[in-house]
Amino acid sequence: MHCTKGATLSMIKILNGANFRSMIINAANIIEVHKQHVDSLNVFPVPDGDTGTNMSLTMISAAKEVSACDTNHISDLCTALSKGALRGARGNSGVILSQILKGMATELGAAKEVTVKKFAKALAFGAEVAYKAVTDPKEGTILTVIREMAEFATVEAKKTQSIEEFLDKVIEAGEVSLKKTPDLLPILKKAGVIDAGGRGLLVIFKGFYNALVGLEETVMAFSDSVDGDLAFGEMPHFDYADLAEIEFAYCTEFFVINLKKKTTETDIDKLRESLTTIGDSVLVIGDLSMVKVHVHTNEPGVALTYALELGEVDKIKIDNMLEQNRALIGSQKEKLELFGMVAVCAGEGLSAIFKDLIVDRVVEGGQTMNPSAEDIAIACDSIKAENVFVFPNNKNIILAAEQAKALSKRNIVVIPAKNVPQGINAVLAYNPEHSLEENTLDMNAAILEVKAGAVTTAVRSATIDDLKIKEGDIIATANSGIVGKGKSVKDVTEDLIDNLMHDSASNITLYYGSNVSEDEAEKLADELQTRHPTMDIGVHFGGQPLYYYIVSIE
Repeated sequence: MHCTKGATLSMIKILNGANFRSMIINAANIIEVHKQHVDSLNVFPVPDGDTGTNMSLTMISAAKEVSACDTNHISDLCTALSKGALRGARGNSGVILSQILKGMATELGAAKEVTVKKFAKALAFGAEVAYKAVTDPKEGTILTVIREMAEFATVEAKKTQSIEEFLDKVIEAGEVSLKKTPDLLPILKKAGVIDAGGRGLLVIFKGFYNALVGLEETVMAFSDSVDGDLAFGEMPHFDYADLAEIEFAYCTEFFVINLKKKTTETDIDKLRESLTTIGDSVLVIGDLSMVKVHVHTNEPGVALTYALELGEVDKIKIDNMLEQNRALIGSQKEKLELFGMVAVCAGEGLSAIFKDLIVDRVVEGGQTMNPSAEDIAIACDSIKAENVFVFPNNKNIILAAEQAKALSKRNIVVIPAKNVPQGINAVLAYNPEHSLEENTLDMNAAILEVKAGAVTTAVRSATIDDLKIKEGDIIATANSGIVGKGKSVKDVTEDLIDNLMHDSASNITLYYGSNVSEDEAEKLADELQTRHPTMDIGVHFGGQPLYYYIVSIE
């Protein structure tokens, strides 16, 4: 990818805060424009093609934090970027993107000057952090693309000084890597597409580049088909893959006014650096007309002394956070229970079932609406319990649930239920008399005792593992794959149950969705009882969208 016509290269050798802020905001705009294309690169024909949407929501959250940041210092902007991306991360793709940005922000925020070499180092750390965030990293995904971009960047940084030229070449290397993803992940090759997350990442980096060269254009053209077993058409995809002890006691705030004539911008920077040696949460903003200072420290007098070197101090405010913290800890300890539970699901019936099982909070979400890490953390924090068990009930939400740990003041324990039946079985295994470790072991064992599947409508045509599917076909999914198709919901559901059946099974449970009537579900249950006379068959209103039935076999 070479410099686009109309762009002006200004040979930026050191990236400043204004450039950086512009890069983040522009990246959020451009991924929002192209999120539907990224969604369309998903492979499985179930209605959860949301990689681009999740990446867009993550970037929008990051951009809002960066926009709200009241300094142009790279370190502050990087802190805002990292926080905003994490809070807005949705789905696996959004969480992985947030970790790439977190790693980059960590390196860039610590840099004295952001040069090409420092940017290359930031890319490498972004890739490293992202890989560590995924329990079972798969090559041929966004992870491969960011890693190979970083590897190229490390070499290219020795040859190039211009950040714009450097980014242009890194994006080209990313395109090469992206084109290779189908060779690394067979399902992409079969479908004739490149990885959706990788494409989303490169759209974001193109947003970075455009901001630096002054290109306002947001519309991009893609050629994302590859030689595969299918002709490329926009096909959807199954996305793979307490209060802390206070160290510094005094919250100290003041203004520096009537600055001395000899005071310079460098002196303001030195004040900031000096404050970091005696405390944390340092904020020094302003210019030679007035400076506002905020610092948590055990030596507020020293902080004021540093400031007096620059000018007069005014509007001094010093709060004793130790006393505030004692009061908060006391009130929390009086009210906290030992355990709480949060479940994620979509459908009023399923929500009611979890609440009947004494789950404290239900977060709305599922295949097409992944809650963010912040959504899950907020739900956990609303529960007055020391430990909160979280049941994601969808494999695309597990990673966001794990990331919620960093945002919550509770001790979150994620029980990795990949579907609603597993989540229900895990909740049933809970024993309030047992310890945290015993409950965790029992719940994790319980999710393995359930075989589950679902019945829905294919939203596009595709061929998956030699199974040719047409748009509008009724399909059955189980174990992260498609196990059957047909024209009748009843027939496909019966075939799915046959597929899930095993020798030790004794119960069949149907959770019928919002597009199935109670009479239809009861009729199907009667027919299943005839086919499986030794089984106990239960029927419950789930109310879930898109899926006619969720099936559980135990």
